[in-house]
Amino acid sequence: MTGGDRAAPVRTTAGPIMVASGISKRFRRTLALDRVDISIGEGECLALLGPNGSGKTTLLSILAGISRPTAGFISWRPDAVARLGWVPHEPALYARLTVRENLRLFAALEGRRDPHAVAEELLDRADLRAFADRLAARLSTGTRQRLNIAVALAGEPSVLLLDEPTAALSPDQRYRLWRWLDELRRVDRLAVLFSTQSVEEAVAHGDRLQILANGRCVFAGGAAELVSRHGAGGGPQAAEIAFLRLVGAEAP
Repeated sequence: MTGGDRAAPVRTTAGPIMVASGISKRFRRTLALDRVDISIGEGECLALLGPNGSGKTTLLSILAGISRPTAGFISWRPDAVARLGWVPHEPALYARLTVRENLRLFAALEGRRDPHAVAEELLDRADLRAFADRLAARLSTGTRQRLNIAVALAGEPSVLLLDEPTAALSPDQRYRLWRWLDELRRVDRLAVLFSTQSVEEAVAHGDRLQILANGRCVFAGGAAELVSRHGAGGGPQAAEIAFLRLVGAEAP
């Protein structure tokens, strides 16, 4: 999907649905995150961009409730449904269960009233009907990632967190995945927060960008602002050059 194919952001006047303030994380002598603030609104797609070791996965795992911050807190808008869907970089599936069985199991774990009905609905929404009785271990990379996201949707989240969701996908698989995520944003007003090392992907799909470097937030805003503040002219690589300058990497 190209930048011109992006879904239009869903506008809301109610403010961010989720806000994380002053998030810090220390592992012994290493400060992995240093007072990071982040927020996201309904239907918005926020790209968390940064090089390896910048703290992206650590931040997402804290937002998902898997890890506790050393400092900081997360709050939700009072009228919001405070539920998160977590899509880790490595699919968290049961390889010896079929696609349908995985969906039923995770729907049950989420406390859904009718796990069977939820599984059948997700098979259609994730375009997995043709693979319903296939073992998860025998799925292609792209199909396994769709199942990974479908599992995260089983709990009816308001915010979907994805850790480098397209890193192992081919171009056609990436296109298909983003088309589905954009549909979820439009139809369900689902907020999507994804991490990536690809400036191109962040600019193409993120309504806003948040850039981490060495555990600190060094930029938050739109792609045009990134280029105007840190770039060196226009051109197709303007955003990437601005990003490399910002994180202290060597720009061409």
